[in-house]
Amino acid sequence: MPIHPTALVDPSASIADSAEIGPYNIIGADVRIGARTLVKSHVVMEGPLEIGEDNVFFPYSTVGVAPQDLKYHGERSATRIGNRNRIREFVTIHRGTEGGGMLTSIGDDNLLMVQVHVAHDVAIGDHTVLSHAATVGGHVTIQDWAVVGAGSAIHQFCRIGRHAMIGGYSVITQDVLPFSTTSAKREVKVYGENKTGLERRGFSSETIEALHKAFRLLSRSKLNTSQAVEKIQTETGAVPEVGELLEFIAASSRGFIK
Repeated sequence: MPIHPTALVDPSASIADSAEIGPYNIIGADVRIGARTLVKSHVVMEGPLEIGEDNVFFPYSTVGVAPQDLKYHGERSATRIGNRNRIREFVTIHRGTEGGGMLTSIGDDNLLMVQVHVAHDVAIGDHTVLSHAATVGGHVTIQDWAVVGAGSAIHQFCRIGRHAMIGGYSVITQDVLPFSTTSAKREVKVYGENKTGLERRGFSSETIEALHKAFRLLSRSKLNTSQAVEKIQTETGAVPEVGELLEFIAASSRGFIK
């Protein structure tokens, strides 16, 4: 059982012989870690916590720590994590509370990306992906194979159905249907040239005016993109920055915001 000499491991912790505890980890009382699980470095674990086999915990994650629920008063609640999970940097997983069944649970084969937060009494199934900075409120259920997009926030007590896909930066306040693609409405617009920034960086007033005209044709006229580009080419003259803008548009494979 390789335990780095800088790791602090409570005597009551149970660690499989084939598990690996890297430098500067803190493994608290009543923590059980299964075979071949790797705890890289600077991870804090508090029990009661049961971790299965073949998991990887990346630096600066905290697992099984006390919840932020103000109704929590130190009751002996727990956290349970299954097998083959990948818990990336700065993930926070809080243990359960008396009001939620006393258990936060994560199944098998899940990927929790950087800065994911899993609140108290959450139940996550198998084969899910929680993308960067997704926030999961207390008492949430996430069923098997669901994907939660980056930056999304899931309100407490919501359910995410099997095989659901939640688009990035969505705010989820009701249950998400299984097998669905669900996303917040997005309305992102271009409002014109970055006049202040361009002035600060020494662009001439003629260049800024040409860019202003180009953006106005792209975003405020009733022309389609091809028509707008043609009009820009005929009306703005040989301004290098406008040429760069048009080259950027021509090379776009995903379309552009306008």
